[in-house]
Amino acid sequence: MKQFGAEFLGTFWLVLGGCGSAVLAAAFPGLGIGFAGVALAFGLTVLTMAYAIGHISGCHLNPAVSVGLWAGGRFPANKLLPYIVAQVLGATAAAAVLYVIASGGPAFDVAKGFASNGYGEHSPGHYSMLAALVTEVVMTMFFLLIILGATDKRAPAGFAPIAIGLGLTLIHLISIPVTNTSVNPARSTGVALFVGDWALAQLWLFWVAPIVGALLGALAYRFIAAEES
Repeated sequence: MKQFGAEFLGTFWLVLGGCGSAVLAAAFPGLGIGFAGVALAFGLTVLTMAYAIGHISGCHLNPAVSVGLWAGGRFPANKLLPYIVAQVLGATAAAAVLYVIASGGPAFDVAKGFASNGYGEHSPGHYSMLAALVTEVVMTMFFLLIILGATDKRAPAGFAPIAIGLGLTLIHLISIPVTNTSVNPARSTGVALFVGDWALAQLWLFWVAPIVGALLGALAYRFIAAEES
């Protein structure tokens, strides 16, 4: 239960910090942090939580990461479902807190997206469904490569959170214009529940693509990292 609680709190922090920066600070008049600031915020949430709870739960914060770590031989199958449930609940709780905070502002309108992920007319750059699908698969694949490589017993000890946090920052810098960046089904689900409508209709892509990408990343890492006999 301590591990599940850690995943709940860690995913809460990821969504509150990342989506919160997008909703509250990205376009603040005259002082907005923009795409780069949001990308950094997501990276910092993972970096800080990796040091805070990595030794408790492994700091997955993401159903795709849990699936990828299982496929990479680093995580037991019997913990997959409880981890994913804890992550989705943490993301939803954070979205609820963010909704309460954001709705206290005079210009808030949940219909504007609430940091939801989307494609077509709901993509920040109006990218197609295929572009969104490819982006999410490839970005999640490389995120898993970074995670598995940085946490390999042969990697320098103690630096994994920095590599993973900066990796997520880079992923956001590349893909925010395309999908608003998911690579995390829990993060997508939490805010989509408050937007409803199109966000829920398009949510399937932000479960399927990250999980496919995570599986590909795990397979690729097992291939390139296998020690020769």
